Amino acid sequence: MKALLLEGIHPAAVELLEGRGFEVDLRRGALSEQELLDQLPGVDILGIRSNTTVTERVLESATGLQAIGCFCIGTNQVDLAAASARGTAVFNAPYSNTRSVVELVIGEIIALARRLFEKTQRMHDGVWDKSAAGSHEVRGRTLGIIGYGNIGTQLSNMAEAIGMRVVFYDTADRPAHGNAQKMGSVRELLKVADVVSLHVDGRPGNAGIFGPAEFAAMKPRSLFINASRGMVVDDRALRENLLSGHIAGAAVDVFPVEPKAQGDEFTSVLRGLDNVILTPHVGGSTQEAQEEIGGFVAGKLARFVLEGNTSLSVNLPAVQPPPVGDGHRLGFLHHNIPGVLAEFTRLVALAGDNVTGQQLATRGELGYVVADITGPLPATAVEQLRSTDSCLWIRTW
Repeated sequence: MKALLLEGIHPAAVELLEGRGFEVDLRRGALSEQELLDQLPGVDILGIRSNTTVTERVLESATGLQAIGCFCIGTNQVDLAAASARGTAVFNAPYSNTRSVVELVIGEIIALARRLFEKTQRMHDGVWDKSAAGSHEVRGRTLGIIGYGNIGTQLSNMAEAIGMRVVFYDTADRPAHGNAQKMGSVRELLKVADVVSLHVDGRPGNAGIFGPAEFAAMKPRSLFINASRGMVVDDRALRENLLSGHIAGAAVDVFPVEPKAQGDEFTSVLRGLDNVILTPHVGGSTQEAQEEIGGFVAGKLARFVLEGNTSLSVNLPAVQPPPVGDGHRLGFLHHNIPGVLAEFTRLVALAGDNVTGQQLATRGELGYVVADITGPLPATAVEQLRSTDSCLWIRTW
């Protein structure tokens, strides 16, 4: 079994996969679509971060690819519909780097409010500028969080802990943490927030949701932070509002187009502005978070390939069987139509096997059953299942 890991994934993933019997090919940079087409034959699992895009064309070509691990929170870089249609499992790390992102945002709020980057640059230039002009405490200020998921809620808790008032908006019905106040719309939030921080996901509907109208609706001299997705913000509109002074400062960690490899040139309309903190998509890039992500996602990939476990898959039905015992195991991914499980059970019974354990889950148009049986299913029965119109794949362990 072969694993291809891209974009400098943490060695913890390599160690875990090699320990489970995988041959691991670790690369530092991302791969283009054509490079993926060239490299994926013979690969069982692919590990990526945010700069590698897995398209339908790639998935069509990679007939042996069983699973994709996104060693990050987002999965919008993978064509999930195409992956589901082919039965390719996709996993991510929805919680592992939450704390790291939140700590970065809190630090940026304080740094912007105190104008620390401007002060330190003047010191390096030999200028002693001991002035309180434009420098503020964050205590008592209002933080507006757009996107109140795992990161947004933890940011809410930490911001309250340092004395900030928190308001939030989310399209989903999310309960408020602590004393945070839910707002009825983005516009309501922008009217009251001294700091606006974006924490939305990368679904296509979020592209360009923050542009000229939204910046114009923000309070004069407020602060803006984007640590979510680059494509959700119009950076040219942000630049204009920074130059006009309407927005006092910004911190941006994500960009519409990002370099593919370490050391590549970075271009942005936000470069050269002394009231902007620019970071190279490092919100979740701490040693602690990357080690946690490496072990978490690699573990999910290994358990799927070796045991049929789809727990926390973002696109396949969730089945969490125990480790494979002394018997035999079948995994059957199929279209979710009536009668499939009955036919599956009938064929096992005709083979003279007893089912010692069985789990079934459905998700939209897909169904997935994992069955532990006393003996191996005959090849003829396996082929009967594989040849049915409902079958996406059948695997044995």
